[in-house]
Amino acid sequence: EVQLVESGGGSVQAGGSLRLSCTASGFTFDDSDMGWYRQVSGGKCELLATINSGGITHYADSVKGRFTISRDAAKNTVYLQMNSLKSEDTAGYYCAADRLSPDWICGAYKYWGQGTQVSVSS
Repeated sequence: EVQLVESGGGSVQAGGSLRLSCTASGFTFDDSDMGWYRQVSGGKCELLATINSGGITHYADSVKGRFTISRDAAKNTVYLQMNSLKSEDTAGYYCAADRLSPDWICGAYKYWGQGTQVSVSS
């Protein structure tokens, strides 16, 4: 059974930082392209960052230069370091695994975690 467990969310003031973690199990982590999404209440979903098995990363324009995705194969964990947070970054953040599509869309991954909430106050 594939499991993705996110942690590290919370409340922070604008300009602050958070680091999200996602621990994976039930599949071969080393071989999997991993990603982070966010979803605001009301349903709008946004793919934020991806990292493939070779460590190559891509970012949405909205977070480029502020967020960094990384992975630790020894811990089966993928991270999202978020700096210079803004109020518009407030959302539920979700880890995803097993990329199905090369398109930059919310449906690109097969598995999602349960999410962790990030609230940024201005």
